[in-house]
Amino acid sequence: MNIVFLGSGEFGLHCLDALSSGRHRLSFVITQPAHGAGRGRHLRPTPVAQWATKNNVPFAEAANINSPEAIRKIRECKPDILVVIAFGQKVGSEVIDIAPNKAINVHASLLPKYRGAAPINWAIVNGETETGISIITLAEKMDTGQILSQVKTSISSEDTAGSLHDRLAEISAPVLLDTIDQIENGTAEYIEQDHAKATLAGKLKKSDGFIDFSQPAEVIERKIRGFWPWPEAAAYYVSAETQKCWRTIFVKAAVVKTDNPKNLAPGLLDENLNVICGTDALKIEKLKPAGSGLMDFADFVNGRNTRPGNLFMRIDW
Repeated sequence: MNIVFLGSGEFGLHCLDALSSGRHRLSFVITQPAHGAGRGRHLRPTPVAQWATKNNVPFAEAANINSPEAIRKIRECKPDILVVIAFGQKVGSEVIDIAPNKAINVHASLLPKYRGAAPINWAIVNGETETGISIITLAEKMDTGQILSQVKTSISSEDTAGSLHDRLAEISAPVLLDTIDQIENGTAEYIEQDHAKATLAGKLKKSDGFIDFSQPAEVIERKIRGFWPWPEAAAYYVSAETQKCWRTIFVKAAVVKTDNPKNLAPGLLDENLNVICGTDALKIEKLKPAGSGLMDFADFVNGRNTRPGNLFMRIDW
């Protein structure tokens, strides 16, 4: 089949590799415009634009996929089907109806659970032990289309949003090819979602990662993994001796069971330099202070003369 691909993020790159090397024809790619990145806000093409350039696949940037110009470009390709992955724009019915087989989407959850922009993050934060990918038809409402294929994978206690993202992206590619084959030969099954069981995985913002140490340690530990590498689980570190303060990103931690016999306030470091939480404590293993690279907690302790009674506190802005 002749395919037009709509996507922007890294999540779709394995699928692009599979589509470009398979028996179907990837004729055109549309992605979001380049955006400012880094301190200098230099324009950086999307990962999909970079992929298309590297692989000599024709592509265009579209600020509005539903504009007459974007629609004209897609129609000129005469696609049999549209594949939409991590595109970042709502695709309207006029675009979907261009292809005889409409449009399909790869979503990083077992729908109807975790509809929305951040399914990988929230699955970890909420303590799920299993997730997967769903290939669905593109519908007017977000992530509500019919299910064509699903594949499951477990979530380990070591998984971060980054590692789970990469694994789901990789397992998506062969499932996508199989699904397109089924659509082409007429064997695909279109299964309606149970909308009553839908849950939402809303778009993340930086403040979602501000740690509240009055929460249980196990909740905070899941946030550390679920918010790495973005939006990051962050707090201020305050030295009781010097009153110096550093913004710090937590990267890896372990839950330490404790009954807090000294009744220390949440955020304080105990005699073992574990962070007291609302329930139990956190043993910090890796972190990233502002202006520094990723480091082991032991190096952080040595560099800042960290002692019991020092404090990690919530960022409130």
